[in-house]
Amino acid sequence: MALRPPAPLINIGLVLARAGGPASTPTERPSAMSPRHPPASPGRLSLLLLVCAPLLGGCLFAGPSHRGPVTAHFDGEKFKNLGDAPRLGVSQLVSAALQEKRGEWRDYEDLPPGRPPPERVGAGTLRVTVINHATVLVQADGVNVLTDPIYSDRASPVSFLGPRRVHPPGIRFEDLPPIDVVVVSHNHYDHMDLPTLRRLEAAHHPRFVVGLGNKALLDAEGFQHVEELDWWQATEVTPDVAVTAVPAQHRSNRGLTDVEETLWAGYVISTRGGPVLFAGDTGFGPHFAMVAERFGPMRLSVLPIGAYRPRILHTVHMGPREALDAHHVLRSSTSVAMHYNTFPMAFDGQDEAKFLLLRLLAREPVRPRFWALGFGEGREVPALAREDVAVRAD
Repeated sequence: MALRPPAPLINIGLVLARAGGPASTPTERPSAMSPRHPPASPGRLSLLLLVCAPLLGGCLFAGPSHRGPVTAHFDGEKFKNLGDAPRLGVSQLVSAALQEKRGEWRDYEDLPPGRPPPERVGAGTLRVTVINHATVLVQADGVNVLTDPIYSDRASPVSFLGPRRVHPPGIRFEDLPPIDVVVVSHNHYDHMDLPTLRRLEAAHHPRFVVGLGNKALLDAEGFQHVEELDWWQATEVTPDVAVTAVPAQHRSNRGLTDVEETLWAGYVISTRGGPVLFAGDTGFGPHFAMVAERFGPMRLSVLPIGAYRPRILHTVHMGPREALDAHHVLRSSTSVAMHYNTFPMAFDGQDEAKFLLLRLLAREPVRPRFWALGFGEGREVPALAREDVAVRAD
């Protein structure tokens, strides 16, 4: 999620405050040639909604909570981050929102979909396809993994309000290959989109992998194969592919009364050709070094770069600079950008994160392989360098 008020306020407050007026039907959307326009400056009504909407909807939309033994990151009621990510007060967020200018977003563009991905890839091959937001298709060793899938029109608990997508998903739902595993990083509406998960359950019957406390919500939906993991727990998909939940620096809630009561996570997909990190929604923190220490150099890292302004949000939302730092800490052979240019959820503009990333990459002494793929674009990921394979063997 993007503009993150203190955790209780984020999902409902920002979703409703960013509605921008009454919903329109798809046929009422502007054409792809619509001019660029800056979103309206935050007015009194928006700020009032930002603060008050959770009080109206929090209890209604709150999700289940985890109950279990106390651990280093769970006090028996709430989860916590490993790094320094303090909650922000309402006054801090309102002040930050008034001090930073919102970037430009284009009107809806009916972009053509990308080519259908291959049904599967062979042993040792790794292919990545960016669909939209944090939805990425990872194909390796005959297994297809889909991350944080969202095909809905809005990232919201309701269909008539909330941040609305500015382009269709890069791969049509009916063009998806057979989906074996769906990993969900946390329960914010732009990452755990129940309408899309229901479609996947009906069409593909995949295994859903979620953090602690999130299984109950999917079980209540009638999903047949849901597995929840704590950080560092793993599940085997095939003898060649496993999925491990790893720490992320973020928060969770679907309403006012369930703040930090389910686990947020990233996932490492272990393959024959090397590990793949889907970082989930995260700020930069000590967890990246921990992941690198446990798994060695990443063959591929899928890293968020958007929804990073106002900058006060950097502890839970990386921008391009932090994503590039994470690429280096992870010793990633290849990285792919995600979490930008789909939903106008924060103050950074539609193309701001991508262009900043490209400028940063151009300044590097040796340009890293950090791709900002088009939506619907897929590429085969090069193999790990020989020295990185040796590090993994050690």
